[in-house]
Amino acid sequence: MPRIKIELPDKFIFSTEIPLRVSDINYGGHLGNDSVLTIFQEARIRFLKQFGYSEIDIEGSSIIMTDTAVQYKSQGYYGDILIVELTVDDIQKVGCDFYYRTINKLSGKEVAVGQTGIAFFDYHKNKITSVPEKFIKLIERLKAE
Repeated sequence: MPRIKIELPDKFIFSTEIPLRVSDINYGGHLGNDSVLTIFQEARIRFLKQFGYSEIDIEGSSIIMTDTAVQYKSQGYYGDILIVELTVDDIQKVGCDFYYRTINKLSGKEVAVGQTGIAFFDYHKNKITSVPEKFIKLIERLKAE
C-alpha cells in the first residue's frame, strides 16, 4: 500500500491547545491512533463554537465525516500540550475538507497531520445538502485575514 501524503494548505485559520489525557494514551505509552481523530473533532467543535455553530447546526445543516486520512509524525505522551491548527479548504457544492496539524507545544515537533472530508447533511430529510453560503463566506473571510 502506498503511503499517505497529506498536502496541507498554506494558511490555518484556527488554533487551540489540547492537553493529552491518560485516556489518549495506548498500551505503548504514547498517543493512540484512535485518539487523534477525537483530538481533531475537539478542535473542529471549538472552531465551530466560536461562531455559534455545532456539528449538528451550521446554518440549519449538520455535518458528517465522509473520509479521513492521518499521518503520524512523532509520539505524544501523557501531559503533553498539543497545539492543534485547523483550516477548511476544497469547498465544493455539498462538502469540504478540514485539515489539521498538531504540534507539541514544548518541543515544537509535529505529532500528526490530518484531513477529514465533510459533507453537509439534513437529518430531517435524511439526505446530503448544499454547503451553507454563510459558512462559505465565513471561511473565505477568515482565509483572507
